Amino acid sequence: MRLKLPMLEASGTWEPNDAERRAAWELYVELVTRVSVVPLKADEGLLREALTSMYSLFASTREILRRHGPAVAEPKKNGQYNFGYLAVAILNFGIRPLLARWHPALEDWENSRPADRSRRDHEQAWPQAPELRTALNTTRESLTAYADLLATACGVPSLFEAVPTAD
Repeated sequence: MRLKLPMLEASGTWEPNDAERRAAWELYVELVTRVSVVPLKADEGLLREALTSMYSLFASTREILRRHGPAVAEPKKNGQYNFGYLAVAILNFGIRPLLARWHPALEDWENSRPADRSRRDHEQAWPQAPELRTALNTTRESLTAYADLLATACGVPSLFEAVPTAD
């Protein structure tokens, strides 16, 4: 299959083996069931929870890579990609830049919360909240492209019809 990777600006091909297809399914499920590809509406959810969900993809992806072993990262002919490369690219180019910038900024704001103010009210009062929501949406669009690639590799139809759209 031909692919063009968002955020990495690389293109090439990927012909997944059986181990890669199984691993791709696991990562696909992780992506489509989180805020990583599910839109977060302006009036719902907490930004902290969204960042935590994104961060948890690191542990999930590491576990998938360990469980499926070297078969998902074998060198391929003609420079084809493998699941291992794509999974690490999702983390390092798709998620890590978002977390590196926004996790400490949000944490600083959270540390200034008065005791009599709810987490939600305090977060909504954060002047940078709209900017973080925009960054989450931009990352979501890129991760959706990765998820589409994983679905194709698995040979399954897209499950995005089960994902609510943002209003």
